[in-house]
Amino acid sequence: MDRLNYQHLFYFWNVAREGGVTRASEKLGLAQPTISGQIAAFEASIGAQLFRKEGRNLVMTETGRTVFNYADEIFSLGRELGSALKNRAGAVSVRLSVGVSNALPKLLVYRLLEPALAAHNQVVCHEDKTERLLAELPVHGVDLVFSDWPATGAADARIYNHPIGECGVAAFATLELQQRYRKNFPRCLDGAPLLLPTTNTALRRSLDQWLDANNLFPKIVAEVEDSALLKTFGAGGAGVFMAPTAVRAQVEEQYGVRYIATLDGVTERFYAITAQRKIKHAGVAAILESARDWLI
Repeated sequence: MDRLNYQHLFYFWNVAREGGVTRASEKLGLAQPTISGQIAAFEASIGAQLFRKEGRNLVMTETGRTVFNYADEIFSLGRELGSALKNRAGAVSVRLSVGVSNALPKLLVYRLLEPALAAHNQVVCHEDKTERLLAELPVHGVDLVFSDWPATGAADARIYNHPIGECGVAAFATLELQQRYRKNFPRCLDGAPLLLPTTNTALRRSLDQWLDANNLFPKIVAEVEDSALLKTFGAGGAGVFMAPTAVRAQVEEQYGVRYIATLDGVTERFYAITAQRKIKHAGVAAILESARDWLI
């Protein structure tokens, strides 16, 4: 293929977004055979299948997902260009696609993203398991991934870890539970109702080691992968939970809970993972520079 046919790409992109030829034809006001013919011509030109049939549904192949991710960026930039030309006096918005591990504290993620928002980046957040998000980096599905552990993929995966910083971890609870468990910490946690992240998270592994080292056997009320949901459990009085000290004030204010104490020897580390060793995206560079001012 010498030159990309953007008309073919546009039809493919719409079919992928709408979930099928029927809905895409209704949206574009074109006959279904016309769109199907354009998709077939596109597949022939690139020498690869973009969709496969699963029952009555069209599902993208691996190549299709790669093409779709590029198309999404191309047509998103086209919309941004149109907006910039329409209002030349306004600031041009640059798209920043961010993958967020569902175990990360959302208050901390927002604080990390504040510099990118302030620089007029159009931030698009995708929340999922870290492994799935990392798979999107090489195919440009996301520009970076926030995680609490470094990626350890194959050397040829072209994935690079950029340490953002680290901070302590503290215990929080409702006022009633705080008054009950703030004395003689951490011994007071023995038998106490505790909310923990799931075992696939870096913080959970650190907390398990800390509990073992202190010979503590709390009553584990719930294990919750999503950090925001875990705090919601805590705000409802279900038990004591842990959160980064870097967002202590925000946790107390947003969830109406109280700080109990900081866990001795427990830290949470944060990483921005990209597909480039050298940061080129101005939004990512702003995030890394700002984070070093408030994280250790």
